[in-house]
Amino acid sequence: MKHILFSFILTFFFLGCSQQHTEKKLIIATNSWIGYTPLFYAQAKGDLEKLNIDLSISVSLAEATNIYAMGQADMVTTTQHEYFSLRTITKNIFPFILIDKSYGGDMVLSNKTLDELHHAKKIDAYLEIDSINAEIIQKFLAYYDLNSSKVTFINKDQEKIQALSNNKSKAILITTYSPYDVILLQKGFFELISTKDENLLVLDILCGKKELLMQEKKRMIKLKKIIDKAIQEIDNNPKVSYNYVKPYLNNISYEEYTKALKNIRWINNPNTELLQKVKELNINTKYILQ
Repeated sequence: MKHILFSFILTFFFLGCSQQHTEKKLIIATNSWIGYTPLFYAQAKGDLEKLNIDLSISVSLAEATNIYAMGQADMVTTTQHEYFSLRTITKNIFPFILIDKSYGGDMVLSNKTLDELHHAKKIDAYLEIDSINAEIIQKFLAYYDLNSSKVTFINKDQEKIQALSNNKSKAILITTYSPYDVILLQKGFFELISTKDENLLVLDILCGKKELLMQEKKRMIKLKKIIDKAIQEIDNNPKVSYNYVKPYLNNISYEEYTKALKNIRWINNPNTELLQKVKELNINTKYILQ
């Protein structure tokens, strides 16, 4: 009897392994940003692995978008800017899950005051040009009536931007986001504007092809539940979540981590009002899981 029971358990185990092995691995292209902490947390805890989902993590929004565009990922995290950029390449990209709204997590930093910038003959502006950074810097320049003709736009990923020195002989603008702002602030750069300003709306969404959602609907629903659970656990016990996710966020301190979390608002369970605002941005909400 024991032998029969053992054989049954062994057969069940191998069948389970076979099913898991034959299930296609799904890759999510993403980048190191505080708003994607639920994905990092779920990966670190092994919850994504249970769904045979893995993360491909970049140091810039543009790089994550390129990875997806080249077919090296099945889904991608984007702001509305990268979403529309991908729409120009392929019409077949749709939001699956709304994750967060930036509330101070994206910002423009400088080593000069606004008055000094107005009087500067030349300004070096560092940003990820093919990302939401471009929209933010342009809105900043327009809002403060700064002459863009004297601005040199320099394309760098956030790790290279983070390594910049604060050269006081130059007027410098930096468009960045949490957690990359931490080291820059320590170097003496300071904030001039952020997404706490209502004019700077930045949403973070998980996108993919409609066919993927249709074929993998059950797995996508499970992914949504995992993200929801991760957000709840991050909110309820930030100290525990910090120990899981700090390697994904440049090993920032716990104090910096909790401060960064205050600079976003979770929108994973959108109400009717929020969905209407998303529609007004001309973003298709038909396949958003709730």
